[in-house]
Amino acid sequence: MNPIVIAALTASLLSGCGTMDKMGGWVGGWFGGGVAKVKPAELVEFKQTVSLSRAWDVSVGSGAPFSFVPGSDGQAVYAAGKDGRLVKIDIASGRELARADIGRPISAGVGVGDGLVLVGTLKGEVLAFRSGDLKPAWSATLAGEILSAPVVGYGVAVIRSNNGSIYLLESADGKLRWAQSRSLPALTLREAGSLVMDRRAIYAGHAGGKLSALSLANGAPLWEVSVALPRGATELERIADITGNLAADERMVCAAAYQGRVACFDAREGQPVWGRELSSLSGVDMDARQLYVTDDHAAVYAYDRERGVNLWKQDKLRDRRTSTPLVLDRWVAVGDYQGYVHLLNREDGAFAARIGTDGGAIRGPMLALDRGFIVQTANGGVYAFRIQESGIRNP
Repeated sequence: MNPIVIAALTASLLSGCGTMDKMGGWVGGWFGGGVAKVKPAELVEFKQTVSLSRAWDVSVGSGAPFSFVPGSDGQAVYAAGKDGRLVKIDIASGRELARADIGRPISAGVGVGDGLVLVGTLKGEVLAFRSGDLKPAWSATLAGEILSAPVVGYGVAVIRSNNGSIYLLESADGKLRWAQSRSLPALTLREAGSLVMDRRAIYAGHAGGKLSALSLANGAPLWEVSVALPRGATELERIADITGNLAADERMVCAAAYQGRVACFDAREGQPVWGRELSSLSGVDMDARQLYVTDDHAAVYAYDRERGVNLWKQDKLRDRRTSTPLVLDRWVAVGDYQGYVHLLNREDGAFAARIGTDGGAIRGPMLALDRGFIVQTANGGVYAFRIQESGIRNP
């Protein structure tokens, strides 16, 4: 088990808590908290083969210890910080277009869709704002802390809380359509994994290593499979939670579990396609050919998405607490605990470019744009970067 995980879990058990706080660090040290037992790799020199340039940046206030991610409707970017600031940003210029000062702390966001922007709180509140002017649209109160961004679309908003429940609300007014609950293991990571939604189903990874598809219409289980099986003599050793990003398209759903596997399944029936032993806290991304995942020691892997063959591994970022990979045309981007973004060649994992931010950890998923991407740091910086194949400069 990762030494940082052991330290954080031990502290959690001594305090009598049933959840382990992954929010404060790579499990316990991402934003300066916790006790690190390993020394992160030093950055290596390399010749840049593509140029990264900063298009704009804004600040929305610190996100630590929570994991905030930016969202977009194609015209604007929406971002939030824990102190209750929600900002609408012009996607081209970085100019602030609207702002909502919510007046109380928030713990998750943002979800964008159906003309709405959603955030969540530790008290189970879901707050919806109109995307045009960020004026309040509706609110709803659910059970449990909300720690992951809501998913909005197809006329509904899907929310998950850390008590094991998933809720589906009507986008129009926030009324509850259905709720689906499940029991949790004795000890879990204190972060709810992301959700993926299409017109038919909601795909969710769970504590204990399960991956399920729920009917969008009524929440009924369509299928459930095991990405990982808890194993070991102690509750610490038996943690096998899926807390990172899922990747899905019309054919396939893929996930990775802590102390478990990375695996892909048929989206319709849940039949296994392939699986490989790997421990991950941050999840996966995929394109038409490959699946990308970072393990719990920050190595980045690429697998053939049809057969599960390991195509390459980039291990020169060891223990730099890399984020969920983001596929960007011919590159794969990952952030690290010092706020650096590393661009890797999709074909072989070689370093292609690197750029810094404000020094805050990059942990949540990044947002892909046309010829670029947006990242939010733990310090509250929101950065838009452009990828250019000319005018290359060394870092």
